[in-house]
Amino acid sequence: MWRGALKTIVAATVGLVVAGGVYLYWAWHHPLAPGSEEYLVKPGTPLRALARELTGRGVLPEPYSLLALAHLRGQSRLLKAGEYRFADGMTASQLLDQVVAGRVVEYPLVLVEGWNFEQVRRALAGAPKLAQTLQGLPDEEVMRRLGYPGLHPEGRFFPDTYYYSAGHTDLALLQRAFERMRARLEQEWERRAPDLPYRTIDEALIMASIVEKETGRPEERTLIAGVFVNRLRRGMRLQTDPTVIYGLGAAYDGNIRARDLRRDNPYNTYTRAGLPPTPIAMPGGEALAAAMRPAATDALYFVSRGDGSHVFSATLKEHNAAVIKYQLKGTARPFSSSRGNGGGPRQRQAR
Repeated sequence: MWRGALKTIVAATVGLVVAGGVYLYWAWHHPLAPGSEEYLVKPGTPLRALARELTGRGVLPEPYSLLALAHLRGQSRLLKAGEYRFADGMTASQLLDQVVAGRVVEYPLVLVEGWNFEQVRRALAGAPKLAQTLQGLPDEEVMRRLGYPGLHPEGRFFPDTYYYSAGHTDLALLQRAFERMRARLEQEWERRAPDLPYRTIDEALIMASIVEKETGRPEERTLIAGVFVNRLRRGMRLQTDPTVIYGLGAAYDGNIRARDLRRDNPYNTYTRAGLPPTPIAMPGGEALAAAMRPAATDALYFVSRGDGSHVFSATLKEHNAAVIKYQLKGTARPFSSSRGNGGGPRQRQAR
């Protein structure tokens, strides 16, 4: 009798083991439906708590199969904190792999070529899920926290799309953009053309920022840089509108007037020779390359055609003719040499 009972117990045990194995295989590998919600794993969250939350939301049939899988793999203490979004159709096994690997939700933040630092700060402040640590601080304090006290922030951050996860700080993202710009600037500086009229790498950055603001056409950037390099070599004033606009700051209303060109400040390249004291915007990679390797040209002037492109001229006479044709619509009137400029007539607005 006892042998029969033993056989029954063994058979039942084997049956339970087989059934349990079948169930676990199903629980680990059947498609889940987590929906489009985010799941936050806080630092120090135990796997048991995550399994219970997923069960409570109806993602898992029960928490124990996930716990068993993690223990079998030795992953029960390897969860990475962060915000997760699990895809419909994934399995519990894939879900566990995602949390162990730390593949968290990432959000894009675009820093646009030609933006100034004020625009960068507005973008940071409006970024969802980005931890705000810099709001209300003056620019000087922001640079101090970045580790560069006394450095002017303008133009120091590389324009690109940056991805961050929930809890990432604005300071950390800004640090990445700063390091990207420094690395790209140094790379282009090493490849610069000989005999450029820049005394320092920072002057090259200033030039790149002006080139960035002067045109949105990639094919023109090296020509525009060539014009400004020619003017610097000859001791001519740059006379470029974007620097004047930057110097006006909040007073700029979309149009440059004659009095603005006469109003002296460190950024007015109509009243002052050489480069302005700082960059005026974030230059992109093409503008950096153009400033370091400008086109060989005899042009000293350029003026907008009104369609985003420019006419380049070697003499003031040619330039004045182009101004009459494209800016004054054929209405001839004197255009004095003091107004012949690399940046075109004052009616052109900043990009």
